[in-house]
Parts: sequence; C-alpha cells; structure tokens
Amino acid sequence: MSEPKNIASLINTWQTIIQCEQKTWVLFENGTCLILTEPQQDLATQAKAIMSEWGPVYYGSCSGDFIVINLLNCPGWVVTGDHPDMLSYVSPDEFEEDEPSDFIIGLIGKKKQDADAKYLKIIYIEDKR
Repeated sequence: MSEPKNIASLINTWQTIIQCEQKTWVLFENGTCLILTEPQQDLATQAKAIMSEWGPVYYGSCSGDFIVINLLNCPGWVVTGDHPDMLSYVSPDEFEEDEPSDFIIGLIGKKKQDADAKYLKIIYIEDKR
C-alpha cells in the first residue's frame, strides 16, 4: 500500500506527464494511470471495468506485450501495451543501476498493471469533463 507522501508524489508525477488540460484520468494504487477518452457518469466504475478487462497480464499473450517510453518532462519511463490509454509509471528510484534495460522496465510496469487489475484500488481521479 502506498504511503500518503508517495501518493502525492505519484499524483504530481502523472500531472506532469499528462499535460493535456482536457484529459480525464484515474490513478490506481500501484501507479497505473488509465486515461478515459470517453468519460462516463461514474468514473471510478468505468475505470475499474476497463482495468478488469484490459489490465490483467498474461505473459506470452498480447496483454504481456509492452512499449517503454522515455519521459522528457520528468525522470523515469511509462510502460504501455495493448490498451493505449493504460499507462504504468516506472521511476529511476526503483533501480540500483543507472541505465536499466527496456525489458526490465517493461516487466516492472506490467507487474504494476497486473497488480492494479487484481486489486482495483483507485487512489486519485482527475476529472476534466
């Protein structure tokens, strides 16, 4: 479970990453952010439904595939996969080495996504409707 200070830091990181003022997004406990391109009335219910369907990771299937994006506006990486609006943040603080491989970064991001799909604990909602 995230500590309040870590939650505030994670929210701030996602606010820095997502610079479009019109995007509504939901942040899950392990750092997975789901951008809601067509927000519905109940954002939490909508996000949990999408996360339940698209979030579980089955390695060896398309749900285990990933793309690692190097961030320019803050340190770290975003990992995405078969759902283009489901993103996991991976911090450089999670590594002892200075330049971890994209493979290791991707596995960590997908592990976070899988945990968020399992527990479905929302820690923040940015409602820009």
